[in-house]
Amino acid sequence: MMKPITIAGIMAFAALPVFSQQKNKQQTSPTQTQVNSMLESQIDSASYAFGLSMARDLKKRGLKSLNGKLVAQAIDDYFTDQPLRIKEEDEYKAISEVLMAAAEELKKEQTAEGDAFLAQNKTKPGIHTTASGLQYEIVRNAEGPKPTETDSVTVHYKGALLNGKVFDSSYDRGEPISFELGRVIQGWQEGLKLMPVGAYYRFYIPYQLGYGERGAGGDIPPYSVLVFDVELLKIGS
Repeated sequence: MMKPITIAGIMAFAALPVFSQQKNKQQTSPTQTQVNSMLESQIDSASYAFGLSMARDLKKRGLKSLNGKLVAQAIDDYFTDQPLRIKEEDEYKAISEVLMAAAEELKKEQTAEGDAFLAQNKTKPGIHTTASGLQYEIVRNAEGPKPTETDSVTVHYKGALLNGKVFDSSYDRGEPISFELGRVIQGWQEGLKLMPVGAYYRFYIPYQLGYGERGAGGDIPPYSVLVFDVELLKIGS
């Protein structure tokens, strides 16, 4: 994943399906046929899709629950010109307070593993830590020149999460990649400037030097520590 991916939050308010639950009886999920039968028109399908978009985005932001009945009520009140139960000037405050609290909790949960890993990793022999928090180890050293931020470089690399899942690899594609050093994530910019041509380093990149609090696409979650194996093959195009 060489280029940061911008993720636009979707805040579309739509009705969420609410299924009844009887006490002391086993709760069963509706079948796909039952769900599909609820969508009798294009508006039905769009309404359900709006609800999914909102729920997916809010869950990604760290919100663990939402009162679906009140979401549906707000939409119904607005579209039928009924008196609204909250003032317009209070909408932003109500939403922002809940999302900020959810974001803090999500950050706490998702940074715990990465912080613990980096704290332990930096104590291992052969691990170097820079002032920014970047950690690296020299797998194979070399005597070549080192790139600057304005240089173009050609590298082979593999990127993985702490659980070992590989999210990108030039090795798998069978060809290296070339790019301007100043156009990639900060951890790469800093790390590659330490490498002579011909060297092979392993970078351990804190989320602040990687894809930050948003992550990238569906492969790199927010607040992810990234592990990159990088071979610097050439400086210049």
